[in-house]
Amino acid sequence: MLDKQFTPNEVEQRIYQQWEDAGAFKSQPDRVAAGAKSYCIVIPPPNVTGSLHMGHALNNTIQDILIRFERMRGKDVLWQPGMDHAGIATQMVVERQLAQNGEQSRRDMGRDAFVERVWEWKEQSGGTIINQLRRLGASCDWSRERFTMDEGLSKAVRKVFVELYEADLIYRDKRLVNWDPVFQTAISDLEVENIEVDGHFWHFKYPLENGETYEFPIAHDEDGEPTSFETRDYISIATTRPETMLGDGAVAVHPDDKRYAPIVGKRVFLPLADRYIPIITDEYPDPDFGSGAVKITGAHDFNDYAVARRNELPLLIIMDEKGQMAGDIPEKYIGMDRFEARKLIVEDIDKLGLLLEVEDKKIVQPFGDRSHAVIEPMLTDQWYVNAKKLAEPAIAAVKDGRTKFVPAN
Repeated sequence: MLDKQFTPNEVEQRIYQQWEDAGAFKSQPDRVAAGAKSYCIVIPPPNVTGSLHMGHALNNTIQDILIRFERMRGKDVLWQPGMDHAGIATQMVVERQLAQNGEQSRRDMGRDAFVERVWEWKEQSGGTIINQLRRLGASCDWSRERFTMDEGLSKAVRKVFVELYEADLIYRDKRLVNWDPVFQTAISDLEVENIEVDGHFWHFKYPLENGETYEFPIAHDEDGEPTSFETRDYISIATTRPETMLGDGAVAVHPDDKRYAPIVGKRVFLPLADRYIPIITDEYPDPDFGSGAVKITGAHDFNDYAVARRNELPLLIIMDEKGQMAGDIPEKYIGMDRFEARKLIVEDIDKLGLLLEVEDKKIVQPFGDRSHAVIEPMLTDQWYVNAKKLAEPAIAAVKDGRTKFVPAN
């Protein structure tokens, strides 16, 4: 006797359980050995940071259609299920839980205890995801479920990593990256939100070596020719980040900027850091912006990094992974938070009589999309893909017709 109403919640779970009990979703490799064709899809592993959304439902439905179709055609089919650890995102979720529960932070509880909590979250969230996939009717071979941090997969990652290195397809290099001082890790450009905020331009004097002077134009006629000059024994620079001045490697001016031609090649005294740095020319400074002179802090600014590399300037790291002052800098600033150091550095510059003015200005500041902390450009050792070498066979395959784009445009 049929029920008066169809109850999908009861019927679907009962039928799905029958499929599982019958082993309907399991791959049978011995059939391939006997001549059957094989067909496999490795599920794009969902992150263990929550639960599935509509996009997962659509994507997995398409995969399931393909899997069931090939299964009905008599092939030995494997739909390989699994989940991804999504390191930073998972860490953030667990840290948020600790804060909400009033528990110790990850630093206070220590690495081992924190990792244990992460695994607990993985079991909880992973169970939710698996149950959701089952409710969708996904015909995965659940006997083969994997996690990207499983020992077997980790071993495979290490093996491939070494092979890529030996094939010169990956390499290690010290470069500037987006550094999140909260999660203490590099993040991609896609994970950085550039937001306009209220900020300041601090204008400082960098005194010339040995009290040297030059004539700086302060008035011009209609044709732009200087009509009045001021004798200066300093060069004026403006910065939105005073704390980085401790890591300056040079002051740069545009090669066509006649105002500074008399002092190009000379040196200025870097206040507070008690050392001399050269005045160089580079195409990067804009003569019409600010004073036209730019401080170059190669290890803590992306534009400055490029200038420093072109001109072989020293790359001086003046902060640690937590955004605290460190390195070869005056001892009074070591260990200070970068923003606290900023206040003190401005005060100390002012005491020396080298603060020209403070200009209120809207600035664009980079924030981590997860931590919401201000991102710090940081010079660190990272691994990179040799994209040029890797692309060569792919480009060749397109040119000779082995790879076809559909539609062609």
